[in-house]
Amino acid sequence: MELAAGFASISRDDWRALAAEVLRKSGVEAGSPEEALSRRTYDGVTVAPLYDADDLPGDPGSPGAAPYVRGARAVAGWDVRQRHAVADPEAVLADLENGVTSLWLVVGDGAIPVGELGAVLKDVYLDLAPIVLQAGERTREAAEALFSLAAARGAAPGDPAVGGAAPGDPAARGAAPGGRGDPAGGGSVLSGNLGASAVLGADGVELALRCAADHPGLRAVTVDATPYHDAGGSDAEELACSIARGVAELRALTGGGLSVAQALGQLEFRYAATADQFATIAKLRAARRLWARVAEVCGAPEAGGQRQHAVTSSAMMTSRDPWVNMLRTTVACFAAGVGGAEAVTVQPFDACLGLPDTFSRRIARNTQSLLLEESGLGRVIDPAGGSWYVERRTADLAEAAWAFFQEIEAAGGIVAAAGPVSERIAATRARRDDDIAHRRLPITGVSEYPDVGEKPVRRREGGPSQAGGTAGADGSPGGELPKVRYAEPFERLRDLADARPERPTVFLATIGPLADHTARATFAANLFQAGGLATETAGPGTDPEQIATAFAVSGATVACLCSSDKLYAQHATAVATALRRAGARKVWLAGKGRYEGVDGNLHAGCDALAVLRETFDDLEVTR
Repeated sequence: MELAAGFASISRDDWRALAAEVLRKSGVEAGSPEEALSRRTYDGVTVAPLYDADDLPGDPGSPGAAPYVRGARAVAGWDVRQRHAVADPEAVLADLENGVTSLWLVVGDGAIPVGELGAVLKDVYLDLAPIVLQAGERTREAAEALFSLAAARGAAPGDPAVGGAAPGDPAARGAAPGGRGDPAGGGSVLSGNLGASAVLGADGVELALRCAADHPGLRAVTVDATPYHDAGGSDAEELACSIARGVAELRALTGGGLSVAQALGQLEFRYAATADQFATIAKLRAARRLWARVAEVCGAPEAGGQRQHAVTSSAMMTSRDPWVNMLRTTVACFAAGVGGAEAVTVQPFDACLGLPDTFSRRIARNTQSLLLEESGLGRVIDPAGGSWYVERRTADLAEAAWAFFQEIEAAGGIVAAAGPVSERIAATRARRDDDIAHRRLPITGVSEYPDVGEKPVRRREGGPSQAGGTAGADGSPGGELPKVRYAEPFERLRDLADARPERPTVFLATIGPLADHTARATFAANLFQAGGLATETAGPGTDPEQIATAFAVSGATVACLCSSDKLYAQHATAVATALRRAGARKVWLAGKGRYEGVDGNLHAGCDALAVLRETFDDLEVTR
């Protein structure tokens, strides 16, 4: 039976002809439909409007086999990992009792004190729940505390149940083979940044040697790529820096006495998952291809399966209309699972507001449970595999990342290349900032569809509420790379507007009947409200003096004309002149027409942030 029976066979040339006709009617001129409809990512990867079998880059292999594009293991499902940065044993236990399968504990100054690890894990069965420690400079101390705690509970040295089930023993965690609890060859991760650079110090190497010899279920090192993402880096830049850091760690570990295969087994990689689902899927798949190549070059291809921990992006989170973060993290979690991450952490929707509460932690863990149990994502290995688009994007992203990785290595490695890495990420950040400012990269609830009257969500402060941390271009903690959130420029303006005794107002001088001015009035109101400004509308009418009177009554000092091009031609100059006489300091026009008395234009693609900042100055709101 042929599913396509009865349908005419369509070629790419047929599609081109149809697409060209639609583009012609839309007034778009381009050399080809592909050229007109394609876009390029920050890494220079072309995203085309159509893919077919000719776009397949080659055989991606089988799940669990080199080059590991389709997954580092031939089982489905992932570890539900929840992050905790405060000593709250009740919250930890609630997570484990309601779907979480491993814990990520942030330990050290400003987080969970090392001395309270025992209290936090008091009722936790360490042979069932893997523990991931993020302790920075306190890693050695935190690791010793975990070892001591495990020993006190009867886990002898060499027993891989310290913080995780034995490799290949899903029954130890009550999971079916290939199901959610499968430890995928490793349990806890005693996680650094361990020293002042990306290269492990003596303590880190000693810890890895100890894990390899006495605790085969443990991994000593996390190669955390999220600081590069949080600094504004692109997907290829995040990948390249992670591979460069991973290679630096391999050199340190093998120099300390581990074999290449043993050293590879000591590493876990942490990546950011975003609401751009296909970009995230391709990034995780490309990361495995890259690391497999490193293992192949190092002579241990059989150990080249990269273990991945995906964390929903901190940079994409918003403090305004934070409920939308539930949608962002759901898509990111979906992409991380489909992309093949062995462990996934969904950040609570209120993470950037302070310490998450009981409700937000429940939503975070249930996001994963619903995707795994109700949507059945845990039953399929690499569901995107074979997609012409995903396979092509994976290959292109891997090539872009490998090229940057080679540049880093040619410059002497991730530490020596600190300056160039920082400069390149800054350039990418500037390009993204420009897209956000022009709303080519819209942020729902912030730069688009803002709710000026929203009720603020309050959370208590204390401890690092969001995942990730600052890092230098060499990967060291507290270094040169900033930590940014994409929504911050708009949110800072919202904060300034909210702090005023009365919300600053922009007057919308609507000209003509509703049918003529509603679309542009809605557009202008949305733009001004993205900065926290209120808008007041004149209502239907064309009399310049009546509109000017309404403007004077509003108390505003900035106005924006809103109507159709036809009515602008008849009334824009007269209305702008009347508004000037009534005291308007600035007169905008929603549209691209030029008229006497109008200072500037608002239109799709204009620099919304520049408009808002200029308006704040005109309204005498201090920035």
